[in-house]
Amino acid sequence: MVKKDGKIKIRSMGIYLPEKVLTNLDLEKMVETSDEWITTRTGIKERRIAAEEQVTSDLGVAAARQALDRAGLKPEDLDLILVATNSPDTLFPSTACWIQKKLSTREMPAFDLQAGCTGVLYGLIVAEGLILSGVCRRVLLIGVDILSKITNWEDRTTCVLFGDGAGAFILEESDDDSGLLSHFWGADGSLGELLMLPGGGTLHPASEQTVKEKMHYIHMKGNDVFKHAVKRMGESILEALKSAGLDKHQVDFLIPHQANLRIIDAIGERLDLDPEKVVVNVDRYGNMSVATIPVALYELQEEGKLQPGKIVAMVAFGAGFTWASAIYRW
Repeated sequence: MVKKDGKIKIRSMGIYLPEKVLTNLDLEKMVETSDEWITTRTGIKERRIAAEEQVTSDLGVAAARQALDRAGLKPEDLDLILVATNSPDTLFPSTACWIQKKLSTREMPAFDLQAGCTGVLYGLIVAEGLILSGVCRRVLLIGVDILSKITNWEDRTTCVLFGDGAGAFILEESDDDSGLLSHFWGADGSLGELLMLPGGGTLHPASEQTVKEKMHYIHMKGNDVFKHAVKRMGESILEALKSAGLDKHQVDFLIPHQANLRIIDAIGERLDLDPEKVVVNVDRYGNMSVATIPVALYELQEEGKLQPGKIVAMVAFGAGFTWASAIYRW
């Protein structure tokens, strides 16, 4: 798509990673699997798991507070709290409202955005429209999930994949050449049944039967998801680069959604990028859903690699199916 005049920028970032580390060796004691099996198929070695008493808003608040501190801002300096999550504290009120309560902010809009693992990039695009239209001056965008609480720990095909975490962006209009250059997003609802949490909604309201059939946990057809993820993420990145007037070889860093190392490698190869340009943290955190891209970008900055002018391409794919990409000049 063609962007309007003006850009938004990330003023600051914050993350939160739970203290508990669950390794592949730990999983060997829980289900019929092995470190070799998990590593070969996913590239994952360990993941973070939220404490029993922690809820999604707790992780989101911790990331938000770090982002606010780094920007030298207070909660009342915000105009909107936008939360991308697939594992809300409650179906309603929104996790954004619980976070607003815990931050003790003034009254302001707060809402959740649900777009599978693509949620943060969808949120970035929504925030851009609100900021550039003048509706909001400063947006707190949080990507947070506690997938461990909706994972079937008896299903070795899914329980090895997921981890918990949170990342936060404070977004404002850019006053220089840095910022969000372009984006591309899409969805295909006809493929929704390939990756879903069946129980708890109006399709399958909570009942004794839905609990027995483990319908309140993630259900996924992995091979089908892999095929569509590689295709859509590759197409999405190319479309966003075209919209930004850039070539794929001008990308300094690619941050793909950290679902599976095989998917990440396939995207890098499709774009013909040097492996050193492809950011990978799935080995340490697993698939944290909406938190994967914010955490990866934060770590890239902490490593001192995000020098002014660097071009970062971010891309994700998630339940829905949804997909999105964003091109950002640091």
